[in-house]
Amino acid sequence: MNKNVLDVHTFLDDRPIGKQQKTVIILGLLILMLDGFDTMMMGFIAPALLQDWGIERGDLGPLMMSGIVGLSLGSLIAGPLADRFGRRGVIIVAVSLVGLFCLACAFTHDLHSLTVARLLTGVGLGATMPNITTLLAECAPLRRRSLLVTSAWCGFGMGGAICGLVSEHLIELYTWRSVFITGGVLPLLLVVALIVWLPESLRYRLQRNQAQERMVAAANALVAGSASSSTRFVNSELDMSTEAVRGPAALLSQRYRLGTLTIWLAMFMGFFHLYFLTNWLPLTAKAAGMSFSQGATLGILLQLGGAIGNFTVGLKMDRFEPNRIVSIMFAGCAVFTLLIALFSSSFAAVGALVFFMGYVLMSANAGCFALGAAHYPTPIRATGVSWVFGIGRVGAILGAGSGAVITTWGWTITDMFVLLAVPVATAAVAIHVKRRMQTKALSTVTE
Repeated sequence: MNKNVLDVHTFLDDRPIGKQQKTVIILGLLILMLDGFDTMMMGFIAPALLQDWGIERGDLGPLMMSGIVGLSLGSLIAGPLADRFGRRGVIIVAVSLVGLFCLACAFTHDLHSLTVARLLTGVGLGATMPNITTLLAECAPLRRRSLLVTSAWCGFGMGGAICGLVSEHLIELYTWRSVFITGGVLPLLLVVALIVWLPESLRYRLQRNQAQERMVAAANALVAGSASSSTRFVNSELDMSTEAVRGPAALLSQRYRLGTLTIWLAMFMGFFHLYFLTNWLPLTAKAAGMSFSQGATLGILLQLGGAIGNFTVGLKMDRFEPNRIVSIMFAGCAVFTLLIALFSSSFAAVGALVFFMGYVLMSANAGCFALGAAHYPTPIRATGVSWVFGIGRVGAILGAGSGAVITTWGWTITDMFVLLAVPVATAAVAIHVKRRMQTKALSTVTE
């Protein structure tokens, strides 16, 4: 290619990860840490809230669900906005909303207003997660894209763990409101750093036909001396398709339909499984004769396995065929889930199996985000990734809600885990179908 032509699609693929890309990774990690902190805080605040307001545990149902509903709404809304107005701006506004509405939670005095504030906090959280994923994918070289996208999700688990560590002390010293204040102030401080250091995607800049001088400055910020006033910017990613793709409807156009539906199905099932476990594993363990302490330990093992899985799955996806890796992870989750059903009488065996189940389950879920980022072109990437999140959150809502029903049926832990193997086995089949059809399409093109 002429040296005066710069293809933004392949621009970074053969270059080492630079300073600006590392900045995006660090900021993305911090955003997801704060998201993890804010998402998990209600579980730690709930006991103090019950005591302070004198309400019953059943009254917390709408409050607990409001955050997840907000996450789903934020994901579905924010993607199209980011494809129209830019990833950077939507991320900054969303993080600001998280901080402001989390602070609002600290000053509520009844359950209704707290539920509304948590819903709006969830909308902000739902808007940040997919868009930082999209920005990471567009700033990463192809050979490291999956690793950077999935490893950033370690931040979410780290944020949840930090919330668990500090919440107890904050509540003892300053009441439960201090947890909300902490969860509100930190995002607002981060907004300052985002305004100063968070860049816009070069791919998005080209898509919006930004002025030549801005394109040159953005390219040189990534790789010094790579562009000049005479450089012509192109995107071969778009040259591969003549479709005019815009908006959510494009996700179901003929070119993207199969990938969209299979990723949605897998994400729905993966989040159903995860949120069922996250919300009901301790109570399920208690019903099986384990102590509350043992139930809490199982929850920690699940998250620990997931944190390791989030990091390592990206390495595997960058090295091997990514659909195959995600399908294997979902299938492995089904196997470990059935093994827990078989060995549910031994806490040691269940603990080890829960750790490995967390590893493969969260690997598979994080892998779906990376598959979504790779499946769509720049004009609809934020929309595509956001809708993957949104559909996944619907599965999360049903997973958390169905647990409340299933636990009243008197099922044993064996019965529950046999049932839970079905959704992740379905997810494994969905991604396997995506891989087979994608391979078939490629072979047809090359013939």
